[in-house]
Amino acid sequence: MQSDSAFSHNMQPAAAPISVLVVDDHALLREGVRAVLSTQDDMRIVGEADNGRLAVDLYDRLRPDIVLMDLQMADMPGLDAIAAIRNRHPDARIIVLTTYSGDGRAIKALRAGARGYLLKASLRKQLLDAIRSVHLGGKHLDASVATAIALHVLEDPLTDREIAVLSLAAWGNSNKQVAARLDISEETVKGHMKSIFAKLDATDRTHAVTLAIKRGLIDL
Repeated sequence: MQSDSAFSHNMQPAAAPISVLVVDDHALLREGVRAVLSTQDDMRIVGEADNGRLAVDLYDRLRPDIVLMDLQMADMPGLDAIAAIRNRHPDARIIVLTTYSGDGRAIKALRAGARGYLLKASLRKQLLDAIRSVHLGGKHLDASVATAIALHVLEDPLTDREIAVLSLAAWGNSNKQVAARLDISEETVKGHMKSIFAKLDATDRTHAVTLAIKRGLIDL
């Protein structure tokens, strides 16, 4: 009969749980994530932050396996926090948790270094799979977000200047006011607006602004 000591010697050591840092300015959301993860033996929350600046500091100290990051927060928004963490730690694995399904915002997050993009509405259904997938080196995109990206992938993106023009227009500025703020001619503004309408398939300024906000191309 095999001795207990021999059996113990041959046993594989248990894998350490996946350590998770939760970053969101809503306490109820953090509590919800905590409730979901508390049912899993292979995951544990090691820290929580309610803003991006604190998230960067906590990542430096805790070095979690996974970061769950909100986008809209005061004192450094999520996109800036993602970029800051990835700049210091290129191997950081960050999953965005957000209410915004627009392809524009998702692409910005992925370009900043996020490896996952989840909608808060599907948190209970997809969160655990997303954490495990990203922890293993994969990526995880909410299906509706992936579809939105695919629908617009062949379109010409708005340039930085076009986004600046449309953002000012969204705040109610006239072409003349936009021109003054950007130190360009009014005719140049009109040219940018014409290009914006064509790229977004918009009929007028209001339509263009509505489409851009929905897709996360501009923020108000």
